[in-house]
Amino acid sequence: MHSSVNAMLEIDFPLLAFTHCRDVVVEVSKAGGMGVLGATGMSAEQLEIELAWIDEHIDDKPYGVDLIIPTAFESKDETVSDQELVSRIPDTHRDFVLQLLDDYDIDRSILPESSRTSGTRFGSNIREAGATALLDVAFAHPIGLIANALGTPPPYMLERSKAAGVPVAALIGTKEQAVKQAEAGVDIIVAVGGEAGGHCGDISTLVLVPEVVKAIEPYGDIPILAAGGIVTGRQMAACMAMGAAGAWTGSVWLTTSEAETSSVVKEKMLAASSPQTVRSKARTGKYSRQLQTEWTDAWESEDAPPPLPMPLQFMLTDPVMRKINKLAEGGHEGAKKLAGYFVGQGVGMMNDSVSARTVVYEFMEDFLNASERLKSLTEL
Repeated sequence: MHSSVNAMLEIDFPLLAFTHCRDVVVEVSKAGGMGVLGATGMSAEQLEIELAWIDEHIDDKPYGVDLIIPTAFESKDETVSDQELVSRIPDTHRDFVLQLLDDYDIDRSILPESSRTSGTRFGSNIREAGATALLDVAFAHPIGLIANALGTPPPYMLERSKAAGVPVAALIGTKEQAVKQAEAGVDIIVAVGGEAGGHCGDISTLVLVPEVVKAIEPYGDIPILAAGGIVTGRQMAACMAMGAAGAWTGSVWLTTSEAETSSVVKEKMLAASSPQTVRSKARTGKYSRQLQTEWTDAWESEDAPPPLPMPLQFMLTDPVMRKINKLAEGGHEGAKKLAGYFVGQGVGMMNDSVSARTVVYEFMEDFLNASERLKSLTEL
């Protein structure tokens, strides 16, 4: 394929796979796309272990690393510890979570008193010191891409990337954000439609992609990757017909055989229809799309407190959700009802669990078939 993304990233097929699973990263890259490891929730030590494993198994194929370095959140003060941030979580929010656990017969001890004085890696990693530590590890490995998933990459990230010769990608949800990224000097813009799992805006991919393509024309040939609900090659072809250079995908890998997704959550996703997701601030403090469950329904009820700003909401909910998913895996009935994860509206087309490599090959075949259909429309 003659895509600017292929040339820039040295890949065969312009399909990028965001995932927290190193096995998926390796299999996608080996199949001709590019795996991108989500690293924000990791410590620098854990990231080193993951990247070393990838280097050993990926056969010198290119791969990327994705971080979250937002331009605005509760506190950018480097002197504020995770413990201090957690102490800012109001009792009303903590009590709401405890009551929810009671309602589903889940031991309150999964939200221990120590949660008032201990946070998650997320709080540290989205501040400059934590992000820099992750960047140090990432650039010590032969990565082929570094991505910022929230906001314009700060100057120190762009400077290090340019010095290392590593392209920088940035995720956006509006054409205005795309222009800011182009002005900042990013190499790839990922246009994320509201159908996407995880953090997303409210503009559909079908509208956002052509808007962004037109908006950044004055800034030169910056490749656009389409994202948001894309789980098939025909959707990828449609986005490329609108001007995208490829696709950035996430949800479709959650139900692969290699995925780290809880088996309970995976079963829910495989059975879900496209409307069975919800876009809410209740998981992280910023709008993100996730599987609709009794947990998400509770946070959307009139009795629920308003979501806290990032990263406080995530510090409150993430440790609990991780333990709920583990309990569900062990057969706890109440936990099964609450268990869930981030996923996009494309979940309605994710009906079978196959290998990551098979997903890539299916994308390729479906893309070619769609391209042939388009070509046939113009033949005399």
